[in-house]
Amino acid sequence: MTLKLTSGARATLPIRTTPVRVVIVTMDTHLASSVQRVHSALKRDYPGLTLSLHAASEYAGNEQLIARCRADIACADIVVVGMLFLEDHFLPILGDLRARRDQCDAMICMASASEVVKLTRLGQFDMDKPASGPMALLKKLRGNKEKKATGGAAQMKMLRRLPQLLRFIPGTAQDVRAYFVTL
Repeated sequence: MTLKLTSGARATLPIRTTPVRVVIVTMDTHLASSVQRVHSALKRDYPGLTLSLHAASEYAGNEQLIARCRADIACADIVVVGMLFLEDHFLPILGDLRARRDQCDAMICMASASEVVKLTRLGQFDMDKPASGPMALLKKLRGNKEKKATGGAAQMKMLRRLPQLLRFIPGTAQDVRAYFVTL
C-alpha cells in the first residue's frame, strides 16, 4: 500500500545542488523585499540557487556598486533586466549585458530602452533577430508607424488581443509566450 500525501504534508524532494545564478537588474529597490522572500523560500528546495538584485538608482555614479553588478552579470546563468530606460542606468552595464548574452541560459529584458530590450534571448526567441514569421505578423498588426499615437486606450486594446493571437503561433511560440508572461 502506498500512502498519498495530503495537501498539508511536505514531500521530501531530492536536494538539487546544481548552482543556478540569477541576477536581477532594475531601476530601483522596489523589488528588494519580494526578492528576499522568494530567495529564502526557494533556497530550501534549491540550495544551489543564488539570487542577486541590483538597483540602478543605487549603482548610478558609484563605481564599486557598478563593478559588483558587472561581476554578477559576468557569472549569471539567468539575467532579468527591467525598467532601465535612463542612460545613466543602462549605459554602465550595456557592454556587460551584450558580452554575457550568448553565454547565459536566458536574458530577459523588459520595459527598458530599445538597446536593452533587443538583448532578450530565451530559448530560440531572440529579440535581436530581424522580425520573421510570427513576430513579423505581430509587427504588421501593430499598424502604420506614421499614424499619430492614439493613447493608452488603443495600446490596451492591442495588449488584450495579444494572447488571442499568440495561441495560433506553432512551435517555438512557447518561448515567445514565456517572454510575454514575464512582462
